[in-house]
Amino acid sequence: MASDDAHTLIQVRDVWKRYGPVSVLKGVSICLRAGQIHALLGGNGAGKSTLMKVIAGLVSPNDGTVVIGGERLERPSAAKAQRLGLYLVPQEAHIFGNQTVLENICMGLAKSPSQLRSRVIELIKQLSVSLDLDAQAATLEIADRQIVEILRGLVRQARVLILDEPTSALTPHEVEALFARMRALAAKGVGIFFISHKLREIREICHDISVLRDGAIVLSGALGDYGDDQIVTAMTRAGTGASPAASTAVNAAKGEARLVIDNLSGEGFRSVSLSLSGGEIAGLAGVVGAGRTELAETVFGLRRAHGGSISLDGKVLDKRAPARCVDAGLVYLPEDRQQYGLFLDAPLYWNASSYLMHKLPFMLSPKREREAFSRFRDAMDIKCESAEQPARRLSGGNQQKVLLAKCLAAKPKVLILDEPTRGVDVAARNDIYALVRTLAAEGVAILLISSDFDEIVHLSDRILVMAFGELEGTLPAGSSVDAIGKLAFGAREHAHV
Repeated sequence: MASDDAHTLIQVRDVWKRYGPVSVLKGVSICLRAGQIHALLGGNGAGKSTLMKVIAGLVSPNDGTVVIGGERLERPSAAKAQRLGLYLVPQEAHIFGNQTVLENICMGLAKSPSQLRSRVIELIKQLSVSLDLDAQAATLEIADRQIVEILRGLVRQARVLILDEPTSALTPHEVEALFARMRALAAKGVGIFFISHKLREIREICHDISVLRDGAIVLSGALGDYGDDQIVTAMTRAGTGASPAASTAVNAAKGEARLVIDNLSGEGFRSVSLSLSGGEIAGLAGVVGAGRTELAETVFGLRRAHGGSISLDGKVLDKRAPARCVDAGLVYLPEDRQQYGLFLDAPLYWNASSYLMHKLPFMLSPKREREAFSRFRDAMDIKCESAEQPARRLSGGNQQKVLLAKCLAAKPKVLILDEPTRGVDVAARNDIYALVRTLAAEGVAILLISSDFDEIVHLSDRILVMAFGELEGTLPAGSSVDAIGKLAFGAREHAHV
């Protein structure tokens, strides 16, 4: 670890954080220098978010010190950390829905409204994104909420930025623009902690790397000194397979027609027709605003269709509602796990059974729910204290696993996965990939929605691309990311000609 000098922005020395008898951080020491982009990796529950919250003054350590810009945080507070030039961009965006986008970005700043608007407009241009600054923040999609968080840090001209999974909901074009901005900030002496589970992104943008496992730093140094295998090995332990969880799915003959969407129109999309066969993984790619999530929510009965029809196993699904869809075997994993997927203050066993709540008390009992969750916990390596623990207290990746368990408990025939690996570490991502393939092998038809085009290519038997609310084209398995991008972005560029 580097010693204190004029170029050191953050110095963390021997930090411990305990919750009761459990040590979440175990003597962590790390530093960040001016102009450095430092990757922080670790499995779900490794302590990454806790460490960053300690640095940002949101959590007080039990032992150890944090020094920002040469000044020790004696009594940590977020306000003090911000005054010292630090801003944390969290993985889950904090939005005040009844205020405008501009008010959300500039909250607490003393400059005149016109100055702030001009500055934000300039930053938006630099990031190559599009935001309506006067819109109510409650109307923002998840990717735009992430952009709002990033803009909050940039407009405050922070000397230290902590970016916690900032690209998880961004398109490749938006990621490229964000990385260009990060490089420009680093060139001006800003230090950046970059938390990501995507090794390709880390290779592209970062100078140094530290890996946390079980609350301790197990690898640290120049990124170029370590291969991907070394990094993954440092992060992981021997994992468990996903097949026991997958066995809860309904077996079906592979290749049978499952879901047929015929000329479906709704809010944000129009005239979409596609079909899914049993055992098929169809990837649905596109940029933010293409209509993918709106399509999924309409199919699942969360939104009203404007026309068209949907059939499952040859039977038309009319008067759709989530409970009716689940009973028919159509299950949806939503994009935003915290807002739409989980009951954060409810126990884990209850969350895992919540797609079946309309059947209670006839089909389930607390004892059976706990037993079912125990099977998912073991099969999916969900790190938690007990089945009674509230979902809010889990790391983002473990929350995602609970959400997957909720979907599997409903025994799907057709499973729509909207960004299933968002905020999930490398090991858990591979477990989810194995689980998806196992479900397909058992005859489940899977529609995979992802902004990660590499993920789409990696998993899909067939690739569908949406743009501007329409199905723009279909590509075979193994197509390149560039081919997907041409359909996803080419339509957008053409539309503005």
